[in-house]
Amino acid sequence: MMSEGLRERSKARRREAILRAAYELFAERGFEATTIADIAERAEASARTVTLYFPSKLDLALAQSAAMADRLAAALRERRPGRLAVDALEEWVREELADPSELDDLSDRMFDLNPQLKAIANARFAEVVEEGARLLAEEQGGDPGDFGPRMAAAAAAAIVSELCHRPEAADIDAAVAFLRAGLATLPSQ
Repeated sequence: MMSEGLRERSKARRREAILRAAYELFAERGFEATTIADIAERAEASARTVTLYFPSKLDLALAQSAAMADRLAAALRERRPGRLAVDALEEWVREELADPSELDDLSDRMFDLNPQLKAIANARFAEVVEEGARLLAEEQGGDPGDFGPRMAAAAAAAIVSELCHRPEAADIDAAVAFLRAGLATLPSQ
Protein backbone atom coordinates (compact mmCIF):
# COMPACT_ATOMS: atom_id res chain seq x y z
CA MET A 1 0.00 0.00 0.00
CA MET A 2 2.78 2.43 0.85
CA SER A 3 4.65 1.55 -2.37
CA GLU A 4 1.49 2.34 -4.38
CA GLY A 5 1.46 5.85 -2.90
CA LEU A 6 5.15 6.22 -3.68
CA ARG A 7 4.61 5.03 -7.25
CA GLU A 8 1.74 7.50 -7.75
CA ARG A 9 3.79 10.37 -6.32
CA SER A 10 6.68 9.42 -8.58
CA LYS A 11 4.37 9.43 -11.61
CA ALA A 12 2.96 12.81 -10.61
CA ARG A 13 6.47 14.27 -10.27
CA ARG A 14 7.48 12.83 -13.67
CA ARG A 15 4.32 14.22 -15.28
CA GLU A 16 4.96 17.67 -13.80
CA ALA A 17 8.61 17.59 -14.91
CA ILE A 18 7.49 16.83 -18.45
CA LEU A 19 4.89 19.61 -18.38
CA ARG A 20 7.39 22.07 -16.93
CA ALA A 21 9.98 21.20 -19.58
CA ALA A 22 7.44 21.48 -22.38
CA TYR A 23 6.00 24.80 -21.22
CA GLU A 24 9.47 26.26 -20.75
CA LEU A 25 10.48 25.18 -24.24
CA PHE A 26 7.21 26.31 -25.83
CA ALA A 27 7.70 29.71 -24.16
CA GLU A 28 11.34 29.94 -25.24
CA ARG A 29 11.27 28.46 -28.75
CA GLY A 30 7.61 28.26 -29.67
CA PHE A 31 5.31 25.28 -30.03
CA GLU A 32 6.20 24.44 -33.63
CA ALA A 33 9.97 24.64 -33.08
CA THR A 34 9.94 22.32 -30.06
CA THR A 35 10.08 18.55 -30.53
CA ILE A 36 9.11 15.71 -28.24
CA ALA A 37 12.82 14.82 -28.15
CA ASP A 38 13.62 18.34 -26.91
CA ILE A 39 11.02 17.99 -24.18
CA ALA A 40 12.29 14.56 -23.18
CA GLU A 41 15.86 15.82 -22.94
CA ARG A 42 14.88 18.81 -20.79
CA ALA A 43 12.69 16.61 -18.55
CA GLU A 44 15.43 13.96 -18.28
CA ALA A 45 13.09 11.32 -19.66
CA SER A 46 12.87 9.27 -22.81
CA ALA A 47 10.70 10.38 -25.72
CA ARG A 48 8.67 7.21 -25.17
CA THR A 49 8.01 8.22 -21.56
CA VAL A 50 6.83 11.64 -22.70
CA THR A 51 4.40 10.09 -25.18
CA LEU A 52 3.16 7.61 -22.59
CA TYR A 53 2.07 10.54 -20.43
CA PHE A 54 0.98 12.76 -23.34
CA PRO A 55 0.18 11.08 -26.68
CA SER A 56 0.83 14.25 -28.71
CA LYS A 57 2.58 17.56 -28.38
CA LEU A 58 -0.82 19.28 -28.51
CA ASP A 59 -2.12 17.11 -25.65
CA LEU A 60 0.93 18.19 -23.69
CA ALA A 61 0.48 21.88 -24.47
CA LEU A 62 -3.19 21.82 -23.49
CA ALA A 63 -2.93 19.54 -20.45
CA GLN A 64 -3.22 22.25 -17.79
CA SER A 65 -6.04 24.14 -19.47
CA ALA A 66 -7.92 20.92 -20.32
CA ALA A 67 -7.74 19.85 -16.67
CA MET A 68 -9.07 23.27 -15.62
CA ALA A 69 -11.91 23.04 -18.14
CA ASP A 70 -12.79 19.57 -16.84
CA ARG A 71 -12.87 20.91 -13.27
CA LEU A 72 -15.13 23.77 -14.37
CA ALA A 73 -17.48 21.35 -16.14
CA ALA A 74 -17.64 19.21 -13.00
CA ALA A 75 -18.32 22.29 -10.81
CA LEU A 76 -21.23 23.28 -13.04
CA ARG A 77 -22.64 19.76 -13.37
CA GLU A 78 -22.22 18.73 -9.75
CA ARG A 79 -23.47 21.87 -8.04
CA ARG A 80 -25.85 21.16 -5.23
CA PRO A 81 -29.60 21.42 -5.86
CA GLY A 82 -30.88 24.98 -5.83
CA ARG A 83 -27.45 26.45 -6.51
CA LEU A 84 -27.34 28.66 -9.60
CA ALA A 85 -24.85 28.04 -12.39
CA VAL A 86 -23.42 31.55 -11.95
CA ASP A 87 -22.80 30.80 -8.25
CA ALA A 88 -20.96 27.60 -9.19
CA LEU A 89 -18.93 29.51 -11.77
CA GLU A 90 -17.98 32.18 -9.26
CA GLU A 91 -16.99 29.62 -6.64
CA TRP A 92 -14.90 27.72 -9.20
CA VAL A 93 -13.14 30.88 -10.38
CA ARG A 94 -12.33 31.96 -6.83
CA GLU A 95 -11.04 28.53 -5.77
CA GLU A 96 -9.30 27.56 -9.00
CA LEU A 97 -7.49 30.82 -9.54
CA ALA A 98 -6.78 31.75 -5.93
CA ASP A 99 -3.21 30.50 -5.86
CA PRO A 100 -1.58 30.09 -9.27
CA SER A 101 1.39 27.75 -9.35
CA GLU A 102 4.70 28.16 -11.14
CA LEU A 103 3.36 25.73 -13.75
CA ASP A 104 0.35 28.02 -14.27
CA ASP A 105 2.73 30.94 -14.82
CA LEU A 106 4.73 28.89 -17.34
CA SER A 107 1.50 27.95 -19.07
CA ASP A 108 0.59 31.65 -19.37
CA ARG A 109 4.00 32.44 -20.86
CA MET A 110 3.57 29.57 -23.31
CA PHE A 111 0.14 30.86 -24.36
CA ASP A 112 1.51 34.40 -24.77
CA LEU A 113 4.10 33.18 -27.26
CA ASN A 114 1.75 30.70 -28.95
CA PRO A 115 -1.64 32.37 -29.47
CA GLN A 116 -2.87 29.45 -31.60
CA LEU A 117 -2.65 27.25 -28.48
CA LYS A 118 -4.52 29.82 -26.42
CA ALA A 119 -7.28 29.86 -29.03
CA ILE A 120 -7.64 26.06 -28.82
CA ALA A 121 -7.69 26.18 -25.02
CA ASN A 122 -10.28 28.97 -25.07
CA ALA A 123 -12.45 26.91 -27.42
CA ARG A 124 -12.51 24.11 -24.84
CA PHE A 125 -13.56 26.55 -22.12
CA ALA A 126 -16.23 27.91 -24.45
CA GLU A 127 -17.66 24.39 -24.81
CA VAL A 128 -17.89 24.09 -21.04
CA VAL A 129 -19.47 27.51 -20.70
CA GLU A 130 -21.96 26.55 -23.43
CA GLU A 131 -23.03 23.76 -21.11
CA GLY A 132 -23.46 26.48 -18.51
CA ALA A 133 -25.82 28.27 -20.92
CA ARG A 134 -27.92 25.13 -21.05
CA LEU A 135 -28.03 25.07 -17.26
CA LEU A 136 -28.90 28.77 -17.14
CA ALA A 137 -31.72 28.24 -19.63
CA GLU A 138 -33.06 25.43 -17.45
CA GLU A 139 -32.89 27.71 -14.40
CA GLN A 140 -34.81 30.42 -16.22
CA GLY A 141 -37.26 28.06 -17.90
CA GLY A 142 -36.04 28.90 -21.40
CA ASP A 143 -34.28 27.25 -24.30
CA PRO A 144 -30.45 27.06 -24.50
CA GLY A 145 -30.65 28.45 -28.03
CA ASP A 146 -32.42 31.61 -26.86
CA PHE A 147 -30.52 34.87 -27.06
CA GLY A 148 -30.21 35.38 -23.29
CA PRO A 149 -28.46 32.11 -22.43
CA ARG A 150 -26.23 32.40 -25.53
CA MET A 151 -25.27 35.96 -24.53
CA ALA A 152 -24.58 34.86 -20.96
CA ALA A 153 -22.45 31.96 -22.23
CA ALA A 154 -20.42 34.26 -24.48
CA ALA A 155 -19.82 36.71 -21.62
CA ALA A 156 -18.90 33.92 -19.20
CA ALA A 157 -16.50 32.37 -21.74
CA ALA A 158 -14.73 35.70 -22.23
CA ILE A 159 -14.55 36.24 -18.48
CA VAL A 160 -13.12 32.77 -17.81
CA SER A 161 -10.61 33.20 -20.62
CA GLU A 162 -9.36 36.49 -19.24
CA LEU A 163 -9.32 35.42 -15.61
CA CYS A 164 -7.56 32.12 -16.27
CA HIS A 165 -4.57 33.91 -17.70
CA ARG A 166 -4.48 36.94 -15.42
CA PRO A 167 -6.27 36.25 -12.13
CA GLU A 168 -6.39 39.22 -9.77
CA ALA A 169 -8.87 39.45 -6.90
CA ALA A 170 -10.19 42.83 -8.05
CA ASP A 171 -10.60 41.52 -11.60
CA ILE A 172 -12.51 38.48 -10.33
CA ASP A 173 -14.81 40.76 -8.32
CA ALA A 174 -15.40 43.01 -11.32
CA ALA A 175 -15.96 40.09 -13.70
CA VAL A 176 -18.47 38.38 -11.42
CA ALA A 177 -20.32 41.66 -10.81
CA PHE A 178 -20.41 42.27 -14.58
CA LEU A 179 -21.78 38.79 -15.27
CA ARG A 180 -24.40 38.99 -12.51
CA ALA A 181 -25.52 42.46 -13.68
CA GLY A 182 -25.82 41.20 -17.23
CA LEU A 183 -27.83 38.17 -16.11
CA ALA A 184 -30.14 40.43 -14.13
CA THR A 185 -31.08 42.28 -17.33
CA LEU A 186 -32.18 39.12 -19.14
CA PRO A 187 -35.91 38.57 -19.32
CA SER A 188 -37.04 35.56 -17.33
CA GLN A 189 -39.25 33.02 -19.05
